[in-house]
Amino acid sequence: MAVTDEAILKIKDMILSGELSPGGRLPPEKELSEYLGLSRSSLREAVKALEVIRVLDVRRGDGTYVTSLEPQLLLEAMSFVVDLHDDASILEIFAVRRILEPAATAMAAKNLTESDVAELTALIDEVDGSSSVEGLVEHDLEFHHRIVTAAGNAYLSSLIDSLSSHTVRARIWRGVTQENAVDRTLQEHRAIVNALSRRDSELAQALTIVHVSGVEQWLREAL
Repeated sequence: MAVTDEAILKIKDMILSGELSPGGRLPPEKELSEYLGLSRSSLREAVKALEVIRVLDVRRGDGTYVTSLEPQLLLEAMSFVVDLHDDASILEIFAVRRILEPAATAMAAKNLTESDVAELTALIDEVDGSSSVEGLVEHDLEFHHRIVTAAGNAYLSSLIDSLSSHTVRARIWRGVTQENAVDRTLQEHRAIVNALSRRDSELAQALTIVHVSGVEQWLREAL
């Protein structure tokens, strides 16, 4: 095992054991390197790597801290990696989303309040056939974000958000090249909301599969 990898694992163990907690400050570099039995250069490399994946926050002139370790923060690194994939790889991203998002929607059906459903309906009403493609994309992202957040699982919703936010390019393609994209999207969204309002988790899940699969199928034909 590389020395830097060993340093990363030792810092991870300190977090898991509670020696370091979210928001907590790491000991000074000299003190920590001696405690871990590592060189200061290896420790610096480990800190840099953990800073990139948002586990640590290096504050110049102040010190190094453990971040909040919240799911959306830790999954930023995955969002970056997804950004690097080419257009063909978007199909694989959609395949993952097709598995996860319907399950999250089914979970949301049990948690959404009448007020939540009303807000989703109002969100749909803000969009019509005259809306720009960019406006539709923003609506689509917000619509799905609210539903998956209502699933009540922060890791699941953050993971889906990180996948969805990087399919914007594909959604724009669909909006530009396909007729009636706005009307079709809004109809599918209304159907999902109607199922959610009735607490019909199975129907909401099925409609979400159809909704995500529609974009996936179009991509498969377009690429």
